[in-house]
Amino acid sequence: MKDAFGLPQSLLVLGGTSEIALATARRLVARRARTVWLAGRASPGLERAAEELRGLGAAVHTVEFDALDPDSHEEALGKVFAEGDVDMVVMAFGVLGDQAHDERDPVAAVRVARTNYTGAVSSGLVCAGALQAQGHGSLVVLSSVAGERARRSDFIYGSSKAGLDVFAQGLGDALQGTGVHVMVVRPAFVRTRMTAGRAPTPFATTPESVATAVELGLRRRSETVWVPGSLRWVMAALRHLPRGVHRRLPG
Repeated sequence: MKDAFGLPQSLLVLGGTSEIALATARRLVARRARTVWLAGRASPGLERAAEELRGLGAAVHTVEFDALDPDSHEEALGKVFAEGDVDMVVMAFGVLGDQAHDERDPVAAVRVARTNYTGAVSSGLVCAGALQAQGHGSLVVLSSVAGERARRSDFIYGSSKAGLDVFAQGLGDALQGTGVHVMVVRPAFVRTRMTAGRAPTPFATTPESVATAVELGLRRRSETVWVPGSLRWVMAALRHLPRGVHRRLPG
């Protein structure tokens, strides 16, 4: 169960090598979280992440999870919930893709969409059902500001995040009154290994800053978290720009 401050004592990370998710896990372990499940493809990176969190005092387990194999989600994630209640699920998997390449390769573009959106729909519904069955828990969904409005430079990735964002909002509405809290996190460009080599956009942030915002959002039971917070007002303006004006903006 969550502690008196609304923070989880057990969590499941979908995308167990995500730098954002691991920064969040480290922060929550420092705040009393004691059990962590890292779900992802078996790899040395997943094991290193598990060992790091064990070194901080958490009991850490790994479970094989592949976003592109929805037929396996119910069985794989069901094993985690069968071990006991999970206070928080972090959906942190995803790929950026390569916009220029993916425009010329529809199969690659579909892989981005399947990973970021359909994989999340499947695993999100499995986890939501398990959280609802236990009567409590938070589902934290890592979306992106890229999903707020299409940009020429990343509209394939952005469209997948837009779908994820709308799905998560609707799921939160569907779970009202069940004891399950859904929180959508919309960071700006995050400096990670995945974004290395890409020019950061304005309001660029770090995994640690996202983790801080996630903790605050959990304490407040927020439904939407922007990182940084000022991005909310910037995007409110950009969302209503005429399309011809928006098209001429950098990026």
